Amino acid sequence: DKFVHPRASRQGVLDGRLVAYEVKRGKRRTIGFGVGSDGLTVSVPSGLRLSDIDRAVQAKSSWILKKLADTRERHRQTEAARIDWKEGARFSFLGQPVQVVLAPGQGQAALNGGSADAVRQLRLPLPANAPPEKIEQAVRAWLMLQARQIFTARLDFFAPQLGVQWRSLGLSNARTRWGSASSSGAIRLNWRLVYFSPQVLDYVVVHELSHLRVMDHSARFWATVESVLPGHALLRRQLKMEVMPR
Repeated sequence: DKFVHPRASRQGVLDGRLVAYEVKRGKRRTIGFGVGSDGLTVSVPSGLRLSDIDRAVQAKSSWILKKLADTRERHRQTEAARIDWKEGARFSFLGQPVQVVLAPGQGQAALNGGSADAVRQLRLPLPANAPPEKIEQAVRAWLMLQARQIFTARLDFFAPQLGVQWRSLGLSNARTRWGSASSSGAIRLNWRLVYFSPQVLDYVVVHELSHLRVMDHSARFWATVESVLPGHALLRRQLKMEVMPR
């Protein structure tokens, strides 16, 4: 098993595993380690000797190998969650599977079903030969509509419990950030949260509303979250493990 950066200029064996990494030299005083989708990048002062770089990498080997393994597994999960947009495609809505059905004669997108032993269907007013991008656009539009309705309801549910007032809701399209809040009462939530369970979604809603009372992540902030959402730490860990469908 090995980890090879596509722009690798140096390599070493860490705990029996070959790691080929990119070295970036620049105006800095310390050595920095970064692990991304391509692999390991080591940023070093411009005049640092190669032997010193090798020693620094070996000293950081445990951290490097863990980060590389975690990143590779994350990539595997992301690829497994990739959706092939066509008739019969499945995606998650509030943690439950939904199947795409193309229904040319239908007026608007509608979710049908819901019995315990049947997968719900999202019927889309699209022709049977609709291209994948049109199907994806239709599903996304429906999900964003659901997101605004669900988020509004949950904000209204939790805000009185926290003694705060939110002023506006914006839908975010960020790939890495789930939400934000400003002191003015403006809330932004990532529409993709509707893929996940209602409990995880509630955690993000409460997290952002709690910032209307405490803008930092101090102990007082986490106590505020805990006051209306006991056990939030488990939901926070679940959110970190979620894989965004592609």
